[in-house]
Amino acid sequence: MNRKNISSGTKWEEMIGYSRAVRVGNHVFVSGTTATNENGDVIGVNDIYTQTKFVLQKIEKALIEAGAEMKDVVRTRMFVTDITKWEEAGKAHAEFFKDIRPAATMVEVKALISPELLIEIEADAVIEKG
Repeated sequence: MNRKNISSGTKWEEMIGYSRAVRVGNHVFVSGTTATNENGDVIGVNDIYTQTKFVLQKIEKALIEAGAEMKDVVRTRMFVTDITKWEEAGKAHAEFFKDIRPAATMVEVKALISPELLIEIEADAVIEKG
């Protein structure tokens, strides 16, 4: 099977050795994605709803580059630093996935790579053939 690595061009991809997303066949796997822009600035400081929306927009961009769409997402994994904010994160998630309804997980973690980051999301997609 052909493998296509999708890069966002950030310095961390080479430094850590990962890709923003990887497509193998009709499967696309999007790495854990946070609310940082291309300069490493955190978007939506202290606002999990804004961070979640920004993260999902970044995921959508990676999917499109891989030849997929949000409708192809079959699973998301959300890692939050404060589970009491689950409804705000969930609201943003629903704005993207209300009709798609992928399998989803949300768990609280002790910390993410920066204390300003409130959520990190992974996504898996399967592109329909034909």
